[in-house]
Amino acid sequence: MRIRSAMKSVRVLTAFVAVGLLCAALGRCAADEPTPLQSVRPMVGTSAHGHTFPGATVPFGMVQLSPDTRFDGWDACSGYHWSDSTIRGFSHTHISGTGCLDLGDIRVIPLSGTKEEIRAKGYYPLKFSHADELAKPGYYRVSLGDPKMTAELTATAHAGFHRYTFPADRTAWLEFDLIHGVGNQVIEAAIVAESNTVIHGYRRSHGWADDKTYYFVAEFSRPFAAFSATVDGKPVEGREAKGQRVNALLDFEKVNEPILVKVGVSPNSVEGARKNLAAEIPGWDFDAVVAAAEKSWNDLLGRIEIQTTDPALRETFYSALYHVGTAPTLFNDADGSYRGLDRKVHAPAGFQNYCTFSLWDTFRAENPLLTIVQPGRVDDFVNSMLAHYREFNQHSLPVWSLAGNETWCMIGNHSIPVIVDAYLKGFRGFDAEAAYRAMRDVSMQDRNFLGEYRKLGYVASGEKKQSVSRTLEYAFNDWCVAQMAKALGKTEDAKLFEQRAQNYRNVIDRSLGFARGKLADGSWHSPFSPYKQIGDDFTEATSWNYTWFVPHDVPGLTELLGGKQAAAAKLDKMFSDATPVVAESPDLSGFVGQYVQGNEPCHHIPYLYSLVGEPWKAQRRVRQIMTDLYNNTPEGLCGNDDCGQMSAWYVFSALGFYPMNPDSGVYVLGSPAVDRATIHLDPKFHKGKTFTVVAENNSPKNVYIQSATLNGKPLEKPWITHADIAAGGELVLKMGPEPNKAWGN
Repeated sequence: MRIRSAMKSVRVLTAFVAVGLLCAALGRCAADEPTPLQSVRPMVGTSAHGHTFPGATVPFGMVQLSPDTRFDGWDACSGYHWSDSTIRGFSHTHISGTGCLDLGDIRVIPLSGTKEEIRAKGYYPLKFSHADELAKPGYYRVSLGDPKMTAELTATAHAGFHRYTFPADRTAWLEFDLIHGVGNQVIEAAIVAESNTVIHGYRRSHGWADDKTYYFVAEFSRPFAAFSATVDGKPVEGREAKGQRVNALLDFEKVNEPILVKVGVSPNSVEGARKNLAAEIPGWDFDAVVAAAEKSWNDLLGRIEIQTTDPALRETFYSALYHVGTAPTLFNDADGSYRGLDRKVHAPAGFQNYCTFSLWDTFRAENPLLTIVQPGRVDDFVNSMLAHYREFNQHSLPVWSLAGNETWCMIGNHSIPVIVDAYLKGFRGFDAEAAYRAMRDVSMQDRNFLGEYRKLGYVASGEKKQSVSRTLEYAFNDWCVAQMAKALGKTEDAKLFEQRAQNYRNVIDRSLGFARGKLADGSWHSPFSPYKQIGDDFTEATSWNYTWFVPHDVPGLTELLGGKQAAAAKLDKMFSDATPVVAESPDLSGFVGQYVQGNEPCHHIPYLYSLVGEPWKAQRRVRQIMTDLYNNTPEGLCGNDDCGQMSAWYVFSALGFYPMNPDSGVYVLGSPAVDRATIHLDPKFHKGKTFTVVAENNSPKNVYIQSATLNGKPLEKPWITHADIAAGGELVLKMGPEPNKAWGN
């Protein structure tokens, strides 16, 4: 069996253990077992291609104050990579785990030295060591430079808070860099010194998000002695600078106490940034802001309490749950006003406006997980999507929205399953009729080959059209619309979209047992290989990966593949076939045979075993993937985390169940990694107080379910429902070292 992944190296593990010991020394409570907060390792995923950031943020906050070690290249997506040894400053906006670069706005760089040294060197990277670095939820610290300065960072939802300690015998400087972003180009920027303790400005840039602006107001705990600025590398006189490439240098002379900097950020205006700062950090108590950030993370992480005898597994679990809480992100001011996709500032509208919707990824597991552990945000997510639809004026719900822009990244219309999942689970804080009209309208457009899909019943193969992937995902989207139509009593629409949901059949070649590109004349696209990523037909995947993406009609797909036994045998071959893959992108990673854990189209596939009559194989494969492809080190993710989807897969799987079809209300059972887990339910949204999973006799060898009970009654089917969880209760799984092939069959 072949297993390819980004695994631990001794060097990385040794360095990370040192960081972990610092974390433990700083925050561990008196009890032997650490709290969920103390178990988080924000460094997980900062190495290899996880693309996470280690800096300070609060759950779903607009500000992510984090170090930048590089600006360009695929592994700069979050601005930070574990392999680097220099830091280029600390900026206030970042994205976590994506495969594209952007943000990195409003960078602050501490500098130390004489005026001659600073003027000669100007901006320069600062050396650091991971041994001098500490990251935990809501707080980041590093010593850098020579002689060493110490930078400490924390954050609120709309503001960043810095604390810098400089060598006592050298002049302290702070540079505000509005030139450099992560993979983007500045369009225009400005900075103004209001006084010797307050500056403000903005940075407008073009990148993955086409046109975005962040405004800021920065306040200092002590006055700076001098202010100097440059535009396009040329000094400007006075206390104001505006142009394309703007930065400013603040001279604090020699100091014998830390310099604190509070930075309010707003997508709306300078005054919005000022109000955000006043609302969230009115004083100068840095440690109190750290404590408030920790409390916000405790509230989220504490929604799930786990028991395990494996400290590393505990850290892996809570690090995953932490990363789930980093997106979507707020995109508004503290008063609720927000800048829409029409570029207008909208007054508070009774909901919190969110952006950073990585929907091709997160509709699969992260959004369903948030309906359980963060139900209070779900209506706001949907209302944000409906605002996007109204204000963008493109007959489009979010596809991949970032910083008030639509990036049009990835395929499908996956706002639809998120909205439908919310409605079917009982969320009623949004206009369901308006939501349905938007989903129907989006589904009737011609963009992204939807017109061809409606006419032919599939997207025809063509140059880089990703035709098969689009067909399969549109078919699933149609099934979701049909479920909403049924729920709202729209019978004719339900029939229409249920018929369209069967379009997946048009791209399954029964003679080969694979999804395959089809030309407009109805003939198959040749040559064909399931071991090759063919951009004409597939999105970041091969046919091995996408053949299984029919979560809404597993019986129908099974029949096309020759029945349950044939489908199970095909799954066996997928997980064992070591044939090399010809890939066009690095997104194919974390291989087990032809299975790809490092990219999202495969995430439901191990659980298919449970629906074709062999659930014990799902149990074995799920446990194997968790054990081999996730850990608590910087290399602990085998692919891009994609705003938390990779992590959400782990959270669900470690609990023992997974939403194979996220809109079905059904969770297929796997093999829990934890011995016991208690989900604390929100009484505003769920009837029950807690839902507990108990894995009796659980161990690394005892991966197979022998029997199960739900609330004391025998459970013979290999799934539970969302209603079961929402009602509260206890699921008990008795585990053993050998498969019980009679259970769940």
